[in-house]
Amino acid sequence: MVIALIRHGQTDWNRELRMQGRTDIPLNRTGRQQARDAALRFADGGWDLVVSSPLGRARETAEILADALGIELGGTFDGLIEQEFGEAEGVPVVEIRERWPARDIPGMEPDAAVGARGLAALAEIAGGHPERRVLAVAHGTLIRRTLATLSGHDAEHYPRLDNLSISEVRHLDEAWHVHTVGGVEFTTLVSELDARAAGVPATRAG
Repeated sequence: MVIALIRHGQTDWNRELRMQGRTDIPLNRTGRQQARDAALRFADGGWDLVVSSPLGRARETAEILADALGIELGGTFDGLIEQEFGEAEGVPVVEIRERWPARDIPGMEPDAAVGARGLAALAEIAGGHPERRVLAVAHGTLIRRTLATLSGHDAEHYPRLDNLSISEVRHLDEAWHVHTVGGVEFTTLVSELDARAAGVPATRAG
């Protein structure tokens, strides 16, 4: 079983570097074009269907991908929704760091809950679509925290994921494993993650 976690296309708040969270901001023109362009990259992947978070920016991205790839558009999964950032939603990211340096944002969903929710979503998708290759359109923080929970690393050490980046997870030997992160092989990235955890600079091979 292979699930590719795809970050949705660009929104105006992405462009303005504002925190989105659960706020339902739609794709902008660039985001829709990013989805159409990504379909060309995904065309040879043998994907069977596309599912998504219920937020509009993820759902529209999924619709564009399914239409362009000529594959089934599946349902939405609440577990794929973005982390709730409470009072920080709509606030410029640089301002968030100044106002809440300890990440004690009022109304924010606990970080630890996000990765667990992502893992539950993977299980739900796999249970409903066994042995299929699935594109799951979700959100940057949700994807990073899910991958980090699987690999045992700190999500803050994972690289930022671009819009329409693809991160594959595979179910092998009764467990999920991270295969790629933003299109980069996990085996290439793991030394960088370990170095960041140790507090030393790291340079990715290649």
